[in-house]
Amino acid sequence: MTADARIKQAEVLYERAVFGGDSAALVTADMGLDAVEADLALARGRLIHARFLDERVEDARELELFERAAELYRRIDDVRGEGEALFWVGTFHQVVRDDTQTALPAFTRALDLATGADDQLTMSYALRHLGFAEHMAGRLDAARAHFEESTRLRRTLGFLPGVAANLIALAQLAVERNQRDDAATLLEEARGLAESTDSDGVLGWVAEARERLDLQ
Repeated sequence: MTADARIKQAEVLYERAVFGGDSAALVTADMGLDAVEADLALARGRLIHARFLDERVEDARELELFERAAELYRRIDDVRGEGEALFWVGTFHQVVRDDTQTALPAFTRALDLATGADDQLTMSYALRHLGFAEHMAGRLDAARAHFEESTRLRRTLGFLPGVAANLIALAQLAVERNQRDDAATLLEEARGLAESTDSDGVLGWVAEARERLDLQ
């Protein structure tokens, strides 16, 4: 149901409660509006995160919005929505606050919920960021396993810019294992995927990785 439909439904249920004496209608109306508020909080929080990636200036509203979205989705028993919101809670702590330890429980719970809801996109994001956590902890095999599973899901979904982003992370791991030819191959595939999907931002990441890893 769209946001407009949920708001219209709330108006109808209001009249049913006030004029028809059906107070139970208010519960349904509240749940519909909670869903609208949760979707809006999640969307606004993601926009704030995008601005952070561009400007590198923290906005505390980002965490507030993601936590509010998670709370509302939990209230209306929207498992998929709660999992996605918790992923973004974790992303705020890991990316904005550089605090992976605080992020880990949110990522783990997000993965569990997304798996239960068969939300493969959120699963791929949670696995990617758990991969970063394993990499930072020096557990390269576990990191690669997370990145590879995330990549498999993204290929299944046809999320090619996301595949390219993961290939960059896998190239970094390959270099650390002294597998430079493999790393160069991964970056070349990432470049091709980014070009084919007009993902200029990802192309920039590929170029940065080539320079950083000395794979020009």
